[in-house]
Amino acid sequence: MAAVSMPVAERRGAAEAVARRVSAPWTAASAAPTVSLDESQVDTGAERGDAVGTVAFEGVGKVYRSAAGEVTALEGIDLAIPAGRIFGIIGRSGAGKSSLLRTINRLEQPTAGRVLVDGQDIALLDTEGLVALRRRIGMIFQHFNLLSAKSVRDNVGLPLLVAGVPRPRIRERVDEVLDLVGLSDKHRTFPSRLSGGQKQRVGIARALVHHPEILLCDEATSALDPETTISILSLLRDINRKLGLTIVLITHEMSVIREICDDVLVLESGRIAETGPVWKVFGDPRHEATRALLSPLTRDLPEDIADRLRASPFPGSETILELRYTGVDGDPDLGQLSTALGSRVRLISAAIDRIDGHAQGRLVLGVHLPPNKAKQASCASGGHLKVLGHVAGDD
Repeated sequence: MAAVSMPVAERRGAAEAVARRVSAPWTAASAAPTVSLDESQVDTGAERGDAVGTVAFEGVGKVYRSAAGEVTALEGIDLAIPAGRIFGIIGRSGAGKSSLLRTINRLEQPTAGRVLVDGQDIALLDTEGLVALRRRIGMIFQHFNLLSAKSVRDNVGLPLLVAGVPRPRIRERVDEVLDLVGLSDKHRTFPSRLSGGQKQRVGIARALVHHPEILLCDEATSALDPETTISILSLLRDINRKLGLTIVLITHEMSVIREICDDVLVLESGRIAETGPVWKVFGDPRHEATRALLSPLTRDLPEDIADRLRASPFPGSETILELRYTGVDGDPDLGQLSTALGSRVRLISAAIDRIDGHAQGRLVLGVHLPPNKAKQASCASGGHLKVLGHVAGDD
């Protein structure tokens, strides 16, 4: 099973934070008169010593059947998501992202394998246990799913009202989550008067009212403009840090993964193509699907250089070098490189990110480089060097 690492102290802290929420007086175990919940059904993993908010997939497969035939959406998914992490699932259209996400709260039932939440096989839950599970797992959607005839306060409080929570407690909890998402002054406003970003903040607040241990995000920023997307991702990161809950999100945009996620899973045709820490997958992508998804974030060689590039050196030519950093090579040091080469180094373009403290990306440099210096340059650069070609020295 593929797994991502998490420090023991961090796991323990996340588990304790969620355990406090699970024990709150208006959670599913104590507040739903419409469904009588046996305490044995509300398994948070605490009695077994499991970290609260973990998700595991064991050999998960999903086949959709129709009159037109069978379509395999997922196949052989083995994965562990630790508690308290922000985990991204990315893939092209039809890769199986939504199908996989929806198995976590059993909106989709796998046709093979098991999904475990806090170590418990959720396929074994009866109706009462499933109600309890879904109150421990919040979900936000691409298109907000707000009731237009209800105010912000009523939209956010609706899950608690359905669960039979006393109205004073509903008001108290709604005020808490509206303050958390920055909408305290909008409680009487109706959805038609809200911007897209504000509507999504209402959706996030609604997903948090039951004190969930896991938050699922189904393309939560796809309908938003870039500036609003950044603000929503920042809010989700803040919620993760303050509450210690696990966030699992799906997207088709690598920029979203880079901005917020600790770890990433790349899906391709229903199978795991690649998984690992974001800095590692971005810095050294191994699968073609990953490289294709990263391509919009990769800058091409500047056009004025590319048009003049020649394969072989010529008198007075300048060598164009590409230096790639995977995150394990340390930071770029142009001074050290220039000293090793014994020549002035010209920076042509740069695309270096720092993800989780790791520098990764590429530099394109121009240098008057004798052929026998290429290997030395690679050693001195701290990165992976490639000679792209040669241009006239005055370029």
